[in-house]
Amino acid sequence: MDRETSLFSGRPAELIGRTVANYRVESEIGRGGMAVVFRAHDLRLDRTVALKLLAPELARNDTFRKRFTHESQVAAAIDHPHIVPVYDAGETDGVLYIAMRYVSGSDLRHLLDAHGVLPVPDAVRIAGQVASALDAAHEHGLVHRDVKPGNILIAEGTDRDHPEHVYLTDFGLTKKSLSLTGLTSVGQFVGTLDYVAPEQISGRPVDGRCDVYGLACVVYETLAGRPPFRREDDMALLWAHQYDEPPPPSAARPGLAPAVDAVFARALAKSPAERYDTCLDFVAALRAAAAATVTAAQPAADGPRAAETESRSGPDRTVTDAPRPPRWAEPMFPT
Repeated sequence: MDRETSLFSGRPAELIGRTVANYRVESEIGRGGMAVVFRAHDLRLDRTVALKLLAPELARNDTFRKRFTHESQVAAAIDHPHIVPVYDAGETDGVLYIAMRYVSGSDLRHLLDAHGVLPVPDAVRIAGQVASALDAAHEHGLVHRDVKPGNILIAEGTDRDHPEHVYLTDFGLTKKSLSLTGLTSVGQFVGTLDYVAPEQISGRPVDGRCDVYGLACVVYETLAGRPPFRREDDMALLWAHQYDEPPPPSAARPGLAPAVDAVFARALAKSPAERYDTCLDFVAALRAAAAATVTAAQPAADGPRAAETESRSGPDRTVTDAPRPPRWAEPMFPT
């Protein structure tokens, strides 16, 4: 079977055991529409990596290939504790590849699906780590464009004060390039519908404030149990991002301080100019606003611990402000 067609033929096992650009493929750990990610062994440096192989048609587009090389170099140059390091990128046998650090842990999507919403302090702490990564990327001229729970990896932390270590992955090495090469059809945008900024939908220029919006959508979900907008079909959802006002998160999670609603109203503003300038500005405002929520939720010293619980979108989704230790499930990796 041809190596290129086997990558996306629905039989990734065809590559298991093969060597791709000095990486021995061990197992599939994720896939998306334009890429498959494998756990692989770096034969030169004797380490485990996450090896992302892009769809073969991308390598055949000269404009994309040049931008891929440039953006891979920029991403690899970012040295930040909350950004998954890029070790290597290139082309082999007509396929573009990226080798990244293999992160053992879970991702935020899996955590939310398994355990429901997060305690407020946990949500703010995770948001701060993601915001730090995004702002660092923006300083290097990279806009993520696809901030979503599945791209937020969560590894075990170092101690009780740092119970988790968050990594942001998939900086869209292909996303900007796709929009510049004609490989996306007219009217399409790059991003995930639940978290996409209005300017992405309309095709306007984007900057770091696009990621402020996406991060705000993700953090909203960690607190409210759902993204800001839920609609019956995709077109209605796109319309809502562009024209509808998001419901205050306190409507889904009673007990949140009114100041928290105001923070999200600004972060989710339709116009980038009306949002926070940086992701860390957003998280700083959220932390200050949430402090009132956390204080109000504390039980009396001699009384039982109170926890508000409300069913959300299924029997396994609960809303609670009672503290819970993080639970790290099976590994989840970038797609």
